[in-house]
Amino acid sequence: MSSVSHDPQCIFCKIIAGEIPSKKVYEDEDIFAFHDINPWAPVHFLMVPKRHIASMAQVQASDAPWLGKIMAKAPELALQMGCNPYPEGGFRIVVNTGEEGGQEVHHLHVHVMGGPRPWLKG
Repeated sequence: MSSVSHDPQCIFCKIIAGEIPSKKVYEDEDIFAFHDINPWAPVHFLMVPKRHIASMAQVQASDAPWLGKIMAKAPELALQMGCNPYPEGGFRIVVNTGEEGGQEVHHLHVHVMGGPRPWLKG
């Protein structure tokens, strides 16, 4: 990304800037990944672009490089965080978009969830 914008009211922009503490998973020039504070799975972290973009509804073709980077990095980080390898293991990627899509924080974020779930084994 050529420019990094920041919304001073956005909680994720504040986390990226280090104004709010987080348990960081990964960071590079384009993306920031951190553990979800209310995990839904044994492994649950968020990957966000450092540039403030409200949701997937605002993504444009020029955003393909950083969005592709998030999708390519997610499997590596999922394994590092404790997800078991595919095909026996795996993880889920969820991107909520807008109010009706369940988005609560209006900074695009990708949920990566997985990890051992002994109750699923028969």
